[in-house]
Amino acid sequence: MGGPGAVNTGGDAGYAHLIDPRRKWYNNKRLIALNGWIFLLLITSSTNGYDGSMMNGLQSLPQWRDYFNNPSGGMLGLLNAIQNIGCLAAYPFSPYISDGLGRKSAIFLGACIMCIATVIQTASQSVGMFIGARFLIGFGLTFAAGAAPMLVTEISYPVYRGPLTSTYNSLWYSGAIVAAWTTFGTFKIGNTWSWRIPSALQGLPSIAQVLLIWFCPESPRWLASKGKEDQALKVLAYYHADGNVNDPLVQYEFQEIKNALEFDRTVASNVGWKALVATPGNRKRMRIIIALAFFSQWSGNGLVSYYLNKVFDSIGITDPTIQLLINGILQIWNLGWALLASAFVDRIGRRILFMTSAIGMLIFFVLQTVCSAQFALKGSDAAAHAVIAFIFLFYMSYDFAFTPLIVSYTVEILPYPLRAKGFTIFNFSISLSLIFNQYVNPVALDAIAWKYYIVYCCWLAFETVFLYFFIIETKNRSLEETAALFDGEEAAQNIHANPVDVRYDEKDEKSAGSSHEHIQSLPKV
Repeated sequence: MGGPGAVNTGGDAGYAHLIDPRRKWYNNKRLIALNGWIFLLLITSSTNGYDGSMMNGLQSLPQWRDYFNNPSGGMLGLLNAIQNIGCLAAYPFSPYISDGLGRKSAIFLGACIMCIATVIQTASQSVGMFIGARFLIGFGLTFAAGAAPMLVTEISYPVYRGPLTSTYNSLWYSGAIVAAWTTFGTFKIGNTWSWRIPSALQGLPSIAQVLLIWFCPESPRWLASKGKEDQALKVLAYYHADGNVNDPLVQYEFQEIKNALEFDRTVASNVGWKALVATPGNRKRMRIIIALAFFSQWSGNGLVSYYLNKVFDSIGITDPTIQLLINGILQIWNLGWALLASAFVDRIGRRILFMTSAIGMLIFFVLQTVCSAQFALKGSDAAAHAVIAFIFLFYMSYDFAFTPLIVSYTVEILPYPLRAKGFTIFNFSISLSLIFNQYVNPVALDAIAWKYYIVYCCWLAFETVFLYFFIIETKNRSLEETAALFDGEEAAQNIHANPVDVRYDEKDEKSAGSSHEHIQSLPKV
């Protein structure tokens, strides 16, 4: 459950003592600018959240159902799953674009594809055209969503890296909120624009990224991996130390990146896909990453995320207005809890949040199942209302960990050379789990109704046991220090070779003009 005891990689032993205590996100112009660029990256998740919530809302719109001949069963499953099928088609290419051309290039490519796809989706004249557009949305999303969270974690100021990376997946709900309330607002439009307007708005985050992404800083780790060490150092210095390349924190970060990259090139042999399972540490990573991917979609949340109208139909709530209203309120509830959890990931810790989330989900989903059974057997209105309450409490528990942490934890535990490929495996696993859910859930709900919930009750119990035995705490560690938890003492020693053993001192403040001389004087690894 934990790393080797001999490896001292706590935050205080790393960069914590090197940070200028006066430099805060709210009083430093360059940190404010950096966080502005990070926000541009974070809205990638909003696009994904918008899609899921939009499809939920469209299923409650009579105009959409009538236009596409009331899709149900397998066709309804295909309409939801096709986006993830598009994701699967892009996964073989995504890590090579991200590692080869850079994080920004991958985001730009994905955003361009999604802009084109939303135009086709909005103009759809047939169900086939709508399905094709959703395939393209998934295809483009893979490139953007594969690179954006990695770039967030690789450019963030160290003390804000955990909360910001956790916010990435939390902003899924920001897109979901816009989609839910947009479909609620267009519900009264008596023609196809009731669903074409929500379709068009899906492209707004991608348009912003196409226009602005080239002004965003590139990953220092990617730059260093391509031999562009001068540029990597300048990015770190400009945003993390007001341009001062002699800042102790910048020197520490830069040297740690170089040492980690050199170690991975010469010792760990992290080159191809086989490296993901070539060592005990990497196999441990893959076991956790794949499990989290499936847990994030197979916890019962897929029922409400994509088929909320069917869940409501099963408890006698059939009015589209009420369904859309509850959907909109639920997304606001989710965003609030997810952002709150994101803010406390470094204080509370990953492990505690995961365990709290799993136990809470298990309790509230079991209660939801019991109340659904009561309504089905006795027609109790009180039971129906209780189901709604337990859905909200279930999602509160889900949002403690599975919304903010699954992406940030994945990129935290992967060393740089494996980060793009490992994150691709994570996203690939999510798409597989979603495709299964989106096909099976509507069929199972039609066939056995509330009894299908029992399957998820059993699965949630398994999740809780798995997380207890395998989740490792990573709070207050740099990315390279976290890698040592999995790879052992040798990795820690190599990563921290030639350490920058200095503390922040106001006397060490230098002007940004010494950039070139300092680059030349840094030790080569």
